[in-house]
Amino acid sequence: MRRRTTKLLHKLKELKQEAVGKDHSASLQKQVIENFSGCHDLVQRTFPELNITIVYFLHMVNENLLEMDLLVPIYHASDETKLPFLKRSNFHKTDDEKKVIDGILNGEAAVFHQDHTYLINISGPKQREIQPSETETTITGPHEGFVESSEINLSMIRRRVKSAHLKINEIPVGEVSKGSIFVLHIKGIANDEVVGDMINRIEKIEIDAVYDAHMLTQLIEDQPNALFPQFMLRERPDAIAAALVEGKIVVVVDGSPAVIISPSSFFDFFQTGDDYYQRWTTGTATRLLRFGAFIITIGFTALYVSVTTFQYEMIPQSLLTTLAGSRSKVPFKPLYEALIMEITLEFLREAGARLPTKVGQTIGIVGGIVIGQAAVQAGITSNVLIIVVASSAITSFVVPSYVMSASIRLARFGLILLAGLLGNLGIVIGVILLVIHLSSLTSAGAPYLAPLSPFFRKDWVDFLLRAPYSLMKTRPALPRTSNKKRKQ
Repeated sequence: MRRRTTKLLHKLKELKQEAVGKDHSASLQKQVIENFSGCHDLVQRTFPELNITIVYFLHMVNENLLEMDLLVPIYHASDETKLPFLKRSNFHKTDDEKKVIDGILNGEAAVFHQDHTYLINISGPKQREIQPSETETTITGPHEGFVESSEINLSMIRRRVKSAHLKINEIPVGEVSKGSIFVLHIKGIANDEVVGDMINRIEKIEIDAVYDAHMLTQLIEDQPNALFPQFMLRERPDAIAAALVEGKIVVVVDGSPAVIISPSSFFDFFQTGDDYYQRWTTGTATRLLRFGAFIITIGFTALYVSVTTFQYEMIPQSLLTTLAGSRSKVPFKPLYEALIMEITLEFLREAGARLPTKVGQTIGIVGGIVIGQAAVQAGITSNVLIIVVASSAITSFVVPSYVMSASIRLARFGLILLAGLLGNLGIVIGVILLVIHLSSLTSAGAPYLAPLSPFFRKDWVDFLLRAPYSLMKTRPALPRTSNKKRKQ
């Protein structure tokens, strides 16, 4: 009698727990649906004979996975006792409302059955196919470029860095829209303190959402009001793999085709993949050419303004007559003349960037020729200034990084103003202020002008020059790597 009573009590307890579980599951389902009220793209499918309800966003899931992993097994189940597919490893049981909501937003489907709730990952919205990067073209070497999917980007990095020491930390960022940010480093090569500092910087971000890697850099920079970018961004997997092997940290932002490299120096912005894929003599020559282009684009127009305003004696006699004849009909001072042409060129550059590719190229070429010729004939500017401004514009495109090129162009306007006010003295003052500004910058705590300042002698084999690989025996000092030997 006592045994029968015990069994009865046990059975009643199980029935009570089952009823509580069903109530909890129904409550959870109701709360989830209420959270998505007003979302007309939410799909809610109910199968009464199986007591199953599935909830998902149609445009966030892969239709083939939805059909094969979920709908087909449901259609083949005749009653509630034949649901073995719910015990598969891809079905994750949870009773956390937040996890269910986040899962649906990430492309998972929520399955509500009796007193249980499951999440199954069937995400697969259409993604841009892997294509060559439009901002980082290369003549030799790989041509793959990153896309907006972090999963694809991480897979491309993994394929190039085939090491179990490559570690990936995922950090959710965003108060309104939770986005995933991934911090990558190679354990045993990267400095653990630098890795921890980067993770702390990202975790401290308080913002509604982070949409792109360029946006993230402005939130984690040491000096966010500086003129120059403090983090290098690349869109090529081979460049990211090389940075990881050097001991640097890489940050991948979901939804962005650009990947952050930390720390970065000023001189990293003048390096490209072609430097390393071509012979070292060719790589050295092209790198020196870029530094020469930097000097021309930042100072050529300022030098013209200074010379034609204050220091005519610096102009050779044979050129002075031509320049005087060219400027004889120009009603503006050299400073105003130069500013008018430089601003007009920026208008053309911006118009060409915003218009469709074919139209933009036409506007840039035709607009430059027509406006330049018309300006000379109208006496608004001189022939010599057109050559100077055109040379400065062309050399600005030699700088591989668009972000750095834009910063250099802004610095050029400052030098032009100082040259128009103080002449050569103004240029010298501007250069000194520029050097002081660059010297004061740091990238994730690392000196921005390394290996020039501070002076790292061993890093000069890959600085102004691109030495043969036989001489590159140590990793750069900038990342403060714990494993300095690159080549045994």
